[in-house]
Amino acid sequence: MGRSLRFALIGAGLALASPAHADFSSCMANLRSHALAQGISAQTFDASTAGIEPDMKIIELMENQPEFKTPIWDYLGTLVDDEKVAEGKAMLKKYASTLAAAEQRFGVDRHTILAVWGVESDFGKSGGKWHLMQSLPTVICFGKRRNDYFRGEFIAALKIIQRGDLAPEKMRGSWAGAFGHTQFMPSTYLRLSVDGDGDGRNDLVDSVADALHSTANYLAKAGWQTGASWGYEVRVPENYAGPSGRTNKQPLSNWAGRGIVKFDGGALTGGGQAALLLPAGRDGPGFIVFKNYDAAYSYNGADSYALAISLLSDRLKGKPGVQGEWPTDDLPLAREQRRELQRLLTARGYDVGEPDGAIGAKTRAAIKDIEAKLGLPQTGRPGSKVLSALKGA
Repeated sequence: MGRSLRFALIGAGLALASPAHADFSSCMANLRSHALAQGISAQTFDASTAGIEPDMKIIELMENQPEFKTPIWDYLGTLVDDEKVAEGKAMLKKYASTLAAAEQRFGVDRHTILAVWGVESDFGKSGGKWHLMQSLPTVICFGKRRNDYFRGEFIAALKIIQRGDLAPEKMRGSWAGAFGHTQFMPSTYLRLSVDGDGDGRNDLVDSVADALHSTANYLAKAGWQTGASWGYEVRVPENYAGPSGRTNKQPLSNWAGRGIVKFDGGALTGGGQAALLLPAGRDGPGFIVFKNYDAAYSYNGADSYALAISLLSDRLKGKPGVQGEWPTDDLPLAREQRRELQRLLTARGYDVGEPDGAIGAKTRAAIKDIEAKLGLPQTGRPGSKVLSALKGA
């Protein structure tokens, strides 16, 4: 099974060698009773959870979600860079017939479907390492919030196993339980997954067609309007002091009356109510967003995420990315630049693991240390300043 799933020693009381294990054992017994009351068979529960132990690293990850803690320019820097766009365009060709079928079936444009896939799992390359039968019980038994929610997701995961869609070992994903090519939560999987390849099963792990069709179904159910725009970048008057925020919907005439125009200076266009988004505050880029942006937002519940989906879909269509300037003098690094930074840190003797562009704890610690040595503020952030300083040194 992988490193993240450590099997307990069963028998002779060895599995309950600590108070934490004892608490976990008691919690699992309660979960078993709850699952059986929800229609899960004893055989399904016991076979799916045999020998699991909690992994407290998951609890740490609960408090460090990048969508909410990473500066928006860093978040978009790796998710909507040239490398991602090139990969996406290759996938547009490779899965052209599958995307066309999903687009026709659900009315969601193929570029947005593909953008979700690219942001969620880098087109299937990084779906997550956590075994759901370990991560969800850990969160339920030791997490400090949303326990009822995660309990429901755990039961939903067991139902997926019980109805035969997936074997337990196939269910690996994020610490929170999202899994598959486009990272569905188990309850969403039960509600909205569909068969896209015609084999009679809903398999979002090994079937790209099922995953893409299910993603289109999700967005359609979230209110996607066929043929409509998610929005576009705008210019906001200097010293703008008016309203903003995704939920503050107003007629376009109201926004135009406040002096807001498209980034190229043209008049605002589009139908229906719209909102003004200022993800980096009034000194950063602005966007007018419509209902399709809300559909993307519903997938993850963060503006940074919805913007990544929306901007990546535009770039896959050949449109430019963000044209306004972010309010920072330390610009974000694209993935190849992050790999270069990691290689330079490795050359200086730091252990940052494989230079893959993913910034983890080791890389951040190395950046912070080298910043101190180079006379820079210690941020631990992979920005252009530390990269330039390292290259110059």
